[in-house]
Amino acid sequence: MTGTTPSRFNVVHWHGLCSSRARQDKPSHMELLRRDQARVNYIQRRVANANSLLNPVGGSLFARVPVSIILGGASGYIINIGLGTPTKSFSVMFDTGSDLTWTQCVPCVNCYPQKNPFYDPTQSSTFTDILCNSSFCTKLDKFGCSSTSTCLYEEEYTDHSSTNGSLIQDTLTFSSDTIQNFRFGCGHNNTGDFGQADGLLGLGRGAISIISQTAQFYNKVFSYCLPSGSNEIGYLELGTSVPGVKYTPMLTNPNIPSLYFLKLIAISIAGTRLSFSPTETMLDSGASFSYLPPTIYSALRSIFRKEMTNYPMASPLFNLDTCYDLTGHSEVDAPEIVLIYDGEVTAYLDGSGILYIHSLSQACLTFAKTNEEVKVAIIGNMHQRRFNIVYDVANSRIGFGSNGCN
Repeated sequence: MTGTTPSRFNVVHWHGLCSSRARQDKPSHMELLRRDQARVNYIQRRVANANSLLNPVGGSLFARVPVSIILGGASGYIINIGLGTPTKSFSVMFDTGSDLTWTQCVPCVNCYPQKNPFYDPTQSSTFTDILCNSSFCTKLDKFGCSSTSTCLYEEEYTDHSSTNGSLIQDTLTFSSDTIQNFRFGCGHNNTGDFGQADGLLGLGRGAISIISQTAQFYNKVFSYCLPSGSNEIGYLELGTSVPGVKYTPMLTNPNIPSLYFLKLIAISIAGTRLSFSPTETMLDSGASFSYLPPTIYSALRSIFRKEMTNYPMASPLFNLDTCYDLTGHSEVDAPEIVLIYDGEVTAYLDGSGILYIHSLSQACLTFAKTNEEVKVAIIGNMHQRRFNIVYDVANSRIGFGSNGCN
């Protein structure tokens, strides 16, 4: 690896003014909610069932990059990375809920539209194949062998989007750093809605994730701030923590060990603290909304509705059951909500993340309930906005700090 100068990656909203995708079609609100629910259902099944794993198919440096939102303010965030020699730029969603990094790739059997040209390994002098009997290949959830004994992969996501192709290695340019022999998916057959992103950056803890692959350079530490609006910019940084954050223990669920868990111990709403037995909680940058066990959700909803009696209620929006008609209101006085994690680590939710504005006549509380059987909470990206969030994997802790995108 070369390059030791600290550098910053911007994170921007896919449909924001900073993005060339601003004028492209956005997914419908119902599509977004259905995808979110599918993702949460999948996580709940994995938490509950250890046998749901997939089967085979045959000195510290740091770098910072900008981050942007995808899918109209709720859902995904993107950064720009470079692949190959000479370097070609790609815009990829990043996801703490998955490990594999991949991009759409030549030859393309089935690809969705994207802005940048597809990655073409034949145009890179540093590209090499990976054999299917290598440890890099066999650690994949689904892998197989091509007719020339090179590694094939398949990845299906919770909303049934999928990618499959060849696992390869090439040079990754991450901000000003150059990482040799980075292993990623060369996706020849990709289906589903990735918002015209060129691929995905996997920030999980598994062996194939960028966090594990760059451990010797970045010490398994990364942080980000997700912007709250489509015209704002956040960041993703590898290799350094952020001053002024307070840490809570990072937990591991043995059924899904690559994902990030902590404990939610209370929620404060409108100054009232709702305490409950510590609840296993997953931080998921790929989910939009947050999902709470039914008893916790009911208590939160009850107080929220009491605080919002000045506004007429509206019909539910899919799984968001607490909605309001804000027609004629230029401002809304929504109650303050604070998530409190183990160790009294507090996260004051950004006001833009408390109500999801489907329309002026239907604005909904951005929490929903999980099913009865699984006592796990999921905190989506709308409730991570504007915090510095530090994932210190090496020391098994997660930190939260305010004013992160400033």
